[in-house]
Amino acid sequence: MNPMEYKDYYRALGLEKSATSDEIKKAYRKLARKHHPDVNPNDPEAEERFKEINEAYEVLRDPEKRSKYDRLGSNWQRYQQAGGDPHGFDWSQWFSSGGGRPGAQRTYTEYGDLNDLFGQSGFSDFFQTIFGSRAGGGAGAAQRPGAGRDAEYPVDITLDEAFHGATRILQTGDRRLEVKIPAGVDNGSRVRIAGEGPPGAMGARTGNLYLVIRVLPHERFQREGQNLRLSLPVDLYTMVLGGEVVVSTLKGRVSLRIPPGTRTGQSFRLRGQGMPSLKSGESAGDLFVEAVPVIPSELSERERELYRELSAIRKEK
Repeated sequence: MNPMEYKDYYRALGLEKSATSDEIKKAYRKLARKHHPDVNPNDPEAEERFKEINEAYEVLRDPEKRSKYDRLGSNWQRYQQAGGDPHGFDWSQWFSSGGGRPGAQRTYTEYGDLNDLFGQSGFSDFFQTIFGSRAGGGAGAAQRPGAGRDAEYPVDITLDEAFHGATRILQTGDRRLEVKIPAGVDNGSRVRIAGEGPPGAMGARTGNLYLVIRVLPHERFQREGQNLRLSLPVDLYTMVLGGEVVVSTLKGRVSLRIPPGTRTGQSFRLRGQGMPSLKSGESAGDLFVEAVPVIPSELSERERELYRELSAIRKEK
């Protein structure tokens, strides 16, 4: 086969080979936050670095993969120290036989699956050859059977979770999947988990699992695409005389000015207070607040007298 580049996963995360699981996780999270594509838009170098970090973490966090990688690394180093030609190293004994032990635990990171982020396999040839997706490649390699079929799994989330993003834990046998649901999803949105669908024929890669999202109704907000609508109770005095009211949005509390003489059901737009967009670079929707007057009850005799006076004045006009 063609010469293949050895990947130093410890160096990618800035770690020693004696690093503990906690040290590996801490280093990964720090570097992933720094180089995440959302933090570095339109930066190809950051994207490549992010892929390298995720690939290194995928191996070093898994005891079985890490053990195999450490054995490979020791052989590679001995070969180099002996003055061996890098192009002559025998990689064949390290080829994956099908992608790891069936039923092995796999946990998705908070940044989701690499296939979702980059639209294709985000792992290097080195990773795929040693740990899965292919069994060596090159001339004379056996043709692998077709992939398994895809599957769908319904998931209910609240509107708050759809606004901020959410995480779901899926348990399948002894495997635990932690899946991130991005902010901005709506009814019918599908979150892909690559390679976690039903298995295909012997030796074939598995299909994909899709989480089909249903956003539960909210007691205060109605959703209209990316926009939100809210009915806001406003006391009668503010409706008539004007004033400031506080609106609790999904982002937090904001002030809204009510002009004098506001009519029942009059709508006010709060720009950017609606749902976030799933598309990168696209602005959030708006929140439309409809003013609903609150009629005072349990009036004192003095208040009733004043209302009678106001009524008489209006009739005179």
